[in-house]
Amino acid sequence: MLKKELRATYAQRRERLSHEQVSEASIALANQLLTLPIWNFDYYHLFLSITEKKEVDTEFVMSILQGKDKNIVLPKMSDNRSLLNYLLTDNTVIKKNHWNVPEPQDGIEVPTLKIDVVFLPLLAFDLEGNRVGYGKGYYDILLQQCRPDVVKIGLSLFEAEEKITDINPEDVPLDFCVTPQRIYSF
Repeated sequence: MLKKELRATYAQRRERLSHEQVSEASIALANQLLTLPIWNFDYYHLFLSITEKKEVDTEFVMSILQGKDKNIVLPKMSDNRSLLNYLLTDNTVIKKNHWNVPEPQDGIEVPTLKIDVVFLPLLAFDLEGNRVGYGKGYYDILLQQCRPDVVKIGLSLFEAEEKITDINPEDVPLDFCVTPQRIYSF
């Protein structure tokens, strides 16, 4: 399927979910994450969920990271389609931007090369580890700036599509994608 078709299909599928279904699926997904071999790293980049779009609720992932005393790095969208990365601290102020994306206002900036693991938002993904986001390219740019060995983990409420047919050369594939039911490894 084409990315445009997948965006429309999965936005509609999410819209049909209740907030309780999203919450239950997000808890199951977070429990799946515990079985991945990723817990010996230090810096974890985590997006904050857009509740209006019924994204995976990353509060549960954040709780795991905090419980394991990990450094949590939060993104802030900049005007040039890149992400600024800020360390989550007790003083971090979170506000929604004009797209309703919760993000830190400022703080301690973390160099992209320090990031060990990136949890990625997505609408859909395929069996080869390709992902479909909202189409702005923020995460593709971030991943190109990361170290080659950064671990890329998609978080999805739904299972994989067979194949995304219009992959671009700048699209960076996932290493894993975690759903409430299973873990895909690529």
